[in-house]
Amino acid sequence: MGTLRKQTFISSVLVYIGFFIGLINTYFYVRNGSFTQEQFGLTKIFLDFGQNIYAFASLGVIPIIYKFYPYYKDNLEEKKIDLISWAMFTSLIGFVLVMIAGIYLKPFIVKNYVNTSSLIVDYYYWIFPFALGLLCFSILESLCWATQKTVISNFLRETLLRLITSVFILLFYFKVIAFNQFIYLFSSLYFIIFIVLCIYMIRIGKLHLTFKISRVTKKFYKKILSMQLLIYSGTWIISLAGTIDSIVIASFTQLGLASVGIFTLAQYISNLIQVPQRSIQPISAGLLSRAWKDKNMKEIERIYSRSSINLLLMSMFVFGNIWLNIEHGLDILNIQANYKAGISTLLVLAFARIIDAGTGINNLVIGTSVFWRFDFLCGILLLALRLPLTYFLVKHMGILGSAFADLSSIVVYNLVRFEFLRRKFGMQPFTLKTLYSIILTATVFTTCYALLNGIPGWLGMIVRGVVFSGLMIGGIFLFDLTPDAKQLWNKWRNK
Repeated sequence: MGTLRKQTFISSVLVYIGFFIGLINTYFYVRNGSFTQEQFGLTKIFLDFGQNIYAFASLGVIPIIYKFYPYYKDNLEEKKIDLISWAMFTSLIGFVLVMIAGIYLKPFIVKNYVNTSSLIVDYYYWIFPFALGLLCFSILESLCWATQKTVISNFLRETLLRLITSVFILLFYFKVIAFNQFIYLFSSLYFIIFIVLCIYMIRIGKLHLTFKISRVTKKFYKKILSMQLLIYSGTWIISLAGTIDSIVIASFTQLGLASVGIFTLAQYISNLIQVPQRSIQPISAGLLSRAWKDKNMKEIERIYSRSSINLLLMSMFVFGNIWLNIEHGLDILNIQANYKAGISTLLVLAFARIIDAGTGINNLVIGTSVFWRFDFLCGILLLALRLPLTYFLVKHMGILGSAFADLSSIVVYNLVRFEFLRRKFGMQPFTLKTLYSIILTATVFTTCYALLNGIPGWLGMIVRGVVFSGLMIGGIFLFDLTPDAKQLWNKWRNK
């Protein structure tokens, strides 16, 4: 747990720095006199379409890397590990096939988006280089997960990527480049950080390309292929379920990409709640794979339970600070008035993020075990629930309907995985401290809102944030809600 805690802390700091930079980027996206809502919505479409292209093109190789890398590492020299070489080759073939399919699908895209979201049609082909960069980076990122070099990959994805985006945004904001030039630069984002990561991994001796089939590949190729086939289906199913919002909103709402822009701002703010979860997952993947290989059930259960209470506390801490200041912040920062329509959407999305965080890293506990096929079945369930819900609710409720579809599917998804781990391994992460954590957050939030909400301007935002944060941290230590809090404090104090 020491390695997990240390890297989680460093990664969380880097991710929060990245989110702070992303917050500044979002500010320049949505403030008066900057990007239109349609232009901002197009950047979200790039991310979501690119994610789906990546999911289809990867052919399921990403989880294979961190699942089987320990076996390669234990039995081969670094230079003879062929896992990454074959992963790269396989995924590039997948990308070519997806790109060919994308060319044939262009008339379908035109038909569905030309009236409500014409910018998608105008820049459709530029999504493919964006997706290729994402694919290449993700393969190397999974190698970082497997070798526990997650700090550098988190820095590149969460911090450097946003810094480069900042440069592109400011170039457009100050009229140095036109919007079409901004999109051309935007499509190169992941290629840039892929090159940086590639150079880093070569210099530390962790990246070697060899197409000579190793004895480990010969021994495990049947298991790898069978796992890859199921994971491939699960990967694109989960990807499609996670990105369906903007795709449906752009096609079926009256405002098209403008509604996507409003939804994107609400979704981005709610995603701040997920930062600790995003930090702990890549670190936990390698540790859990090793623990399953060594049949160390005690360690697996400890990682699972600690992740639940820690992520719950951190997610509610972030949410409380956001919700106390959201309306004041939109006014103070001169955000375009139309974006206020997304506040109720933000609330529903925030509850979904808290529930997902509070149930711990159940997806990785299952995904790194011999029961990884169950994750595939969960993906089927999620998509089966998410697609019709999103379609129906968006048509009747607009972007708020998409948020409720997200919340419903997240609840069902985590409930199924929770019950599977409880019945199969006798693991469940909740204790009375889970309930105490919720009571503490509700009490502190209600007190701060009742006493401090009337304070206007920047002063009010600062006071509410400081008081809420101080009371939350004090309560965590006072009631000893997580052992990691005191362990971290003692370590820092000793240093």
